[in-house]
Amino acid sequence: MTTRWLVAAAAAVGVGVLAVPMLYQQSNAVETNAPALGSNGGAACKADAHTKLDYTLKDMNGADVRLAEFKGKVILLNYWATWCPPCKAEIPDLIELYAKYKDKGLVILGVSTDDDAPTLREYAKEMKMNYPVLVGRDHDDLLDAFGEVFGLPTSYLIARDGALCAKQIGPATKEEFENAIKPLL
Repeated sequence: MTTRWLVAAAAAVGVGVLAVPMLYQQSNAVETNAPALGSNGGAACKADAHTKLDYTLKDMNGADVRLAEFKGKVILLNYWATWCPPCKAEIPDLIELYAKYKDKGLVILGVSTDDDAPTLREYAKEMKMNYPVLVGRDHDDLLDAFGEVFGLPTSYLIARDGALCAKQIGPATKEEFENAIKPLL
């Protein structure tokens, strides 16, 4: 019995030793696969991967929304949930960014990972969300389309040509998003 506890304790310490450095490596800054997002003079980023936008979801009002319809625009795809405090904190900045840049070609799509449409309508009204809110519940194909979502909020920045330019795990500031978005507009 004592040997089992020693083995279990050693395994737990080993997992901790491996996991702690990974936690500290994760940055809150927008991660990109381009050398320096915005250093290309405002042209579309030079990303290796192009996204598949062949997904159709319902918005919070029940209308079909095809992601492919937004090709040619800069897309900020934001996965979130109503129960998530960092998501709630990020929403006012997304509202401001959408109001400021939607006429220049930015679309923000808020994809709720687990709430139903009635809950989303009430929440969006309370938060005064001015950008499309999509029901991502039961759409694991979209939730995993750009890589695993390890936490909320998680955002992906997609250039006009469909290139995946940036990934943000966790909340970002308005300035961080704006610095990543402006060169793509």
